[in-house]
This record gives sequence, structure tokens and C-alpha cells, in this order.
Amino acid sequence: MTEQSDNRPDGGGLLSAQVREAEEALIKLGASDPELAATLARVLGVVASEAARTTRFARALAKALTPPDPQTAPRSAERPRRSRRAPGVIDPFAVFSEAGETGLRSSLGELGLEQLRDIVSEHGMDHDRLALKWKDPQRVVDRIVERVESRTAKGAAFRGRPEQSEPRHDEAADQAAEDPST
Repeated sequence: MTEQSDNRPDGGGLLSAQVREAEEALIKLGASDPELAATLARVLGVVASEAARTTRFARALAKALTPPDPQTAPRSAERPRRSRRAPGVIDPFAVFSEAGETGLRSSLGELGLEQLRDIVSEHGMDHDRLALKWKDPQRVVDRIVERVESRTAKGAAFRGRPEQSEPRHDEAADQAAEDPST
């Protein structure tokens, strides 16, 4: 047998050595945890039998067990999404929570068109892909205020509203007295 055939998975030498190593590892594991060793042996047997029977499964298994090539591996999780725009100079949500709509409009009114566009881009407020094309700063301010109010109010139906709590007992009695249908 040549050295080249020993390196192939179906070659006798390398495959036999790997099978012996796996067998020894399972026997060692069986000494400390026989149930786990038996389970692993059954799983490996089923996987090997299915891979021998079905070429599609064998290819999928080989692909899943092959380490990814660092040059072709997806890196979306490693690098953040890049924006061509600079980060916004203010956080419109923080300004809105502190100063309300008028305070937000006042703060935004002091900014230039490009700074407003930076805020729109940073916070994903250009859902229709129009706001970054607008030339009127007031339109961009209106979009920012509208989106901040919308996102801030989102989920309000599920949050408690202390100002609209259950009517007090005496208020409920007054409403019942006014309503003749009850």
C-alpha cells in the first residue's frame, strides 16, 4: 500500500488507525460511564451506516464536519454593519424622554441638514428610502420626531397607565347613577 492511499479516508491504514483510536476512547469512557459510551457507540454506528447508504447524507455530513475556510467564512457576526454616514450628534430618544416633542424639535432645529440625515441613518428612520434625499431640513425634522414618537409609544398598550387606572369606587357609583340603563 502506498503512502497516498493511507491518507485517503477509504484507505486501510489511516482509517483502521482512526477506528482503533475511537474504539479505545469508547472503551476508556465505558469504564467511567458505560451508559454514555454505549449511547455514543450506537449514534456513531447509525451515522456511519446512513452515510454509507446515502451519498447525499454523506456529503452533507462531510460539509458539516469540515472546518470553514477563514477566507470564505461569513464574517457578519464579527464586524458591525458599516454606515457611510457619521453617527448622529444627538440621541433623539434621550432628548425626547427628557424634554418632550418641543425640546426635541428645538434641538433638531439647531442642526444642519447633513447632521439630521446622520440621525435618520443611525436610527434607521428612512423606512421608505426618501428622507435621506429630502432637501428641506424641516421635513427631516418632522420625520425624526414622527419616528421617535412612534417608537416610544410602541407597546404602550401593554404597559400600565397610571393616569387611566380603574375608576375609584365613588366614581363608579356616580357613573352608574348617571347611566339609567344599568
